[in-house]
Amino acid sequence: MTTPERKEPNVAEKEIRELIERWATAVHAGDLDAVLADHTGDIIMFDVPPPQEGVRGIQAYRDTWPGFFEWQAQGATFEIVELDITAGEDVAFAWALLRCGTAEENAAHPDHRLRLTIGLRKENGRWVVTHEHHSFPDEAPVPDAAAL
Repeated sequence: MTTPERKEPNVAEKEIRELIERWATAVHAGDLDAVLADHTGDIIMFDVPPPQEGVRGIQAYRDTWPGFFEWQAQGATFEIVELDITAGEDVAFAWALLRCGTAEENAAHPDHRLRLTIGLRKENGRWVVTHEHHSFPDEAPVPDAAAL
């Protein structure tokens, strides 16, 4: 089995990396305007907390952040550990693993990662986020099929 060759990032991938890194910095700083800056009005986000059907639209997306910022202000981390981007001419997606937790949570579970998937499109010459999906792995024990 061969490993696919990694090519040098193209201009679009570099622009998207900068956008996502700015967003993550803004999230960690609690800067709501900067968090929203590169998102479309019709964004859809599936987040860790409910609602299960996600949030739709920039106002609903905006409304999800204040509670997170309050938690974050207690000393939690929000930092990108790994980021991969695939970009075409006018659409792109990215996935990332982030360290997201309090010092106590990170010490107790150092390998625990927030998973992030982002969909983007190019509008008027700039990349904008149209979709975000945030999740943590489900660490509940898998039931024994024989016991069901």
